[in-house]
Amino acid sequence: MPTMFWIWLAVAAIFLIIELTTPTLIFISFFAGGVAAALYSLGSPEGYYWQLGIFLIVSVVLLPLMRRLAKKMTKETAQVSNVDRMIGQQALVVKAIDPDTDGQVRFEGEVWVARSDQPIAAQSHVIITAVSGVKVHVKPKE
Repeated sequence: MPTMFWIWLAVAAIFLIIELTTPTLIFISFFAGGVAAALYSLGSPEGYYWQLGIFLIVSVVLLPLMRRLAKKMTKETAQVSNVDRMIGQQALVVKAIDPDTDGQVRFEGEVWVARSDQPIAAQSHVIITAVSGVKVHVKPKE
């Protein structure tokens, strides 16, 4: 086999290793260009400029296609974290809540200051409807 075949295969292998360490689907197009140039070098081992041209053309053509594919594969999902995940969860009232005075609820071992539009007795279960600063707004669990 011609020497250029092995050189292009080494170039392709380098880009494949880079792609495997950086999951961006950018270097996979250069890997494909290297493989295409290696295959062309089997038939025309002395056509260095053609091999380089095939490498560049295949890489440049595949680059935007791979970016689109990467964006489709990595759709962002809104993951609720911190206090936002508290909304809709159940808590236990540890200090009675009155519309005029704040009470307290326990959520996952933490005690939070709680407000409600209606009176809620201690030791009853409530649903957290909103979080505002260090206070939670709750409603009785039905």
